[in-house]
Amino acid sequence: MDLLWPIAIAGGAVLALAIGRYNRLVYLRQLTRNAWSDISVHLNRRAELVPNIVETVKAYARHEQGTFEALAAARSKALSATEPRARAQAESALASGLERTLLLAESYPELKASTNYLRLQEELTATEDAIANARKYYNACVRDYNTALETFPDSLLASLGGFRPASFFEPDSDVSQAPRVGG
Repeated sequence: MDLLWPIAIAGGAVLALAIGRYNRLVYLRQLTRNAWSDISVHLNRRAELVPNIVETVKAYARHEQGTFEALAAARSKALSATEPRARAQAESALASGLERTLLLAESYPELKASTNYLRLQEELTATEDAIANARKYYNACVRDYNTALETFPDSLLASLGGFRPASFFEPDSDVSQAPRVGG
């Protein structure tokens, strides 16, 4: 009987530790999901700016219809992508198309001087900064979460609890650069 109490206390301590580690994994997973949601908000904001930019540029560059159609298709694809890897690819195409559209302003001095166009450029610049910051935060959350999934003893609990690694938000190669704004 004297041996039963130490075993029960040790078992309780192990159980408490396991519960704490499991809850930490849940917390990190939720933090990662929340960070992805934050990125999605900023990416959607950029996508909302696209029609306004297109309409403003169209007023000055009517013969550039192919550029506008490609940008609209890229925007649609970006808005429909939900998984980080697919969204990153779609966002790369959107950023590339947006940059091509913004470069059209170089050929139209009246457009570059337009108050509406300058305001849209400022909004886009602020949005791109917010996307970059949200992406850094999300990727840091993914790093911490994925590290916990691979670290002992969390790796045992992760496999028992059905936790899966999260994907980093890594836009494709060179086209992943945010569109240059501000002339």
